[in-house]
Amino acid sequence: MTTARETSADTSPTPAWTRRPTNLAKAVTAELVERIVRGAHPPGTPLPPEPVLCETFSVSRTVVREAVKILQEKGLVQVRQGAGTMVTPPSSWDMLDELVLAATIAQDDTLAILDDLVVTRRLLESDMANLAARLADQHVVDQLRELVDRMDELVGDAAAYHEHDRAFHDTVMRASGNRIARGVVRSLESQVMNTARYMGRTERSLCVASNQGHRKIYERIAARDPEGAAEAMFTHITEAWLVRRSGSGKPDRLRR
Repeated sequence: MTTARETSADTSPTPAWTRRPTNLAKAVTAELVERIVRGAHPPGTPLPPEPVLCETFSVSRTVVREAVKILQEKGLVQVRQGAGTMVTPPSSWDMLDELVLAATIAQDDTLAILDDLVVTRRLLESDMANLAARLADQHVVDQLRELVDRMDELVGDAAAYHEHDRAFHDTVMRASGNRIARGVVRSLESQVMNTARYMGRTERSLCVASNQGHRKIYERIAARDPEGAAEAMFTHITEAWLVRRSGSGKPDRLRR
């Protein structure tokens, strides 16, 4: 038999604290990252004092201190004795950090950050294509040919095409043997490949043009032409981004 007290307990509202994020420090950190990148707390100025942050986010001092510690690890703030927690200039920020990169991209109307991401990817992948042309065995060459041929068949299916596109680039990177460069590229790509600002337009004609670039890379690797493979990769990444790119600001950072 259910008692009145049990019925009351079963139907009472869920306490507010149980609906909060399981890790309050991470939630506070994410909000502060967005505010710092947006300029709500400009470089060279202090973050609000602990009591203010506690009241703003309805959390304890322990949570705020943990959030500030994480911000320090990301390079966004520096704790100075007697001066408080100071916001650092963008040159100190960890741009490989997921939160920092995502917030920076969201605030950058000129697309300069995505341009820089493409330049970084282009630099690393060009070098890896050079190595792949020297080191790839016949099995890898056959894989690349199969991927290029398959992408020719998938130009009308953007989602499937891009899945094979990523597999093509990853095959080249793995063939290079440079795990660090591959790790950097994969980390950067994983953070932006599902964003509309990075993916841009995806119609059939663009997939056709993109795969012509892939085929040139494959042909240079198959021909054991390191410099030709590097140049083909450099050109492909540059041209593919310029086609997808839309927004204000000129792509001057891509010029070499």
